[in-house]
Amino acid sequence: MRDPKLFRAAGLIGWPVFQSRSPMLHTYWLQKYGIPGAYLPMPVQPGQVEAALRGLPALGFAGCNVTIPHKAEAARLVDRVDSVGQRMGAVNLIVVQPDGSLSGFNKDGYGFIENLRDGCPDWRGDAGPAVVLGAGGGARSVVVSLLDEGAPEIRLLNRTRARAAELAAAFGPAVRALDWAERDQALAGAALLVNTTNQGMTGQPPLELRLDELPPAALVCDIIYNPLETPLLLAARARGNPTVNGLGMLLHQARPAFEAWFGVLPDITPALRAAIEATIG
Repeated sequence: MRDPKLFRAAGLIGWPVFQSRSPMLHTYWLQKYGIPGAYLPMPVQPGQVEAALRGLPALGFAGCNVTIPHKAEAARLVDRVDSVGQRMGAVNLIVVQPDGSLSGFNKDGYGFIENLRDGCPDWRGDAGPAVVLGAGGGARSVVVSLLDEGAPEIRLLNRTRARAAELAAAFGPAVRALDWAERDQALAGAALLVNTTNQGMTGQPPLELRLDELPPAALVCDIIYNPLETPLLLAARARGNPTVNGLGMLLHQARPAFEAWFGVLPDITPALRAAIEATIG
């Protein structure tokens, strides 16, 4: 029988959650490092987030991850939020403290940057302008992390320009909102292109974007990981651009969460990647 003092539990709250690979990922690490614990998918309907979070200490949870659509609400409900989470207005990691209070963190940007470095070791944030497509929570994480990496200019485009303009206004003159109709021309001289929209995801229409103006050396990243190779990445690779898919972002943001709950900073190995990729169509 497992010692209840050693056994620790964590999980993922969102609506829905069962499509997530996070439970498989954390379970893999728990087994690899011989840690007595569990990571559970926890579907939480809108309107029930506060009750779910406040129940974590009573249930003996070490904490949880937070996914859509609850990241912004969770940031308002926890007892404290790290500086990155404050700037992003959202958290994706919650840690239950010894006194039962809840600390919120945002590791999405960390995962995004580490994924770029994995896929393109020579990448530098200050290499030139970045083009970011989308203006939701994923885009906000990308913008904050790119600014922290020294991006000199970020061209932000969204199908609804008002959302892009609102996001750009929060971060000053380095972030510039453009019309969606300008997306092809916005690629001229860019060092990085990032798609944060759902276009190209399994079950969604492909992203309509001509890459003619994109420099051949520009890195192209899609934060989608299902499919692993979106039409955007296939088109970019066909013309010689380096590409990075979204799986590494998921893997890297999970590492500090696992360490916070279970006390071990886990490795991302080829075997782990292969196990996760095998579950993706």
